[in-house]
Amino acid sequence: MTYSLLKALHISCVITSYTLFFLRGFLTLREIKIPRQRWIRILPHAVDTLLLVSAIALAFTIHQYPFVNNWLTAKVVGLVLYIGLGSVALKYGKTKTIRLSAWLAAQVVFAYIVLAAIGHSPVPYIFQ
Repeated sequence: MTYSLLKALHISCVITSYTLFFLRGFLTLREIKIPRQRWIRILPHAVDTLLLVSAIALAFTIHQYPFVNNWLTAKVVGLVLYIGLGSVALKYGKTKTIRLSAWLAAQVVFAYIVLAAIGHSPVPYIFQ
C-alpha cells in the first residue's frame, strides 16, 4: 500500500473513531440508551483496530518510531491518556460530573494528538 493510501486510511479511521466516541459520549451523558445491537458494539473496536494497524504501518513506512521520535512518543502517551479518559467518560465514571469532565478532557487530548501529528512536534505549533 502506498504512503498516500495508508495516510488516507489512517485519517479516515481517526475521523470515524472520534465521531463514534463523540456520539457515544453525547448519548451516554444525555442518558440515552445506546442500542445493544451487535454491529453497534463491534464497529468501534473494528475501526480502532484498523486505526492502530494503519498507525503502525505508517510508522514503519516513514521510519519514525515511538520512544525514538518525540512527536510520535507524545502521540502514544496522548493516546493512552485519551483511552483512559474515554473509559471513564463512557463506562467507569461514577457521577455525571465525572463522566462529563472526562469526556471534555478527552476532547482536549484528542485535539493535542491531532496537532502533534500535523506538526510532527510534541509541542503543537499553536503553543510555539
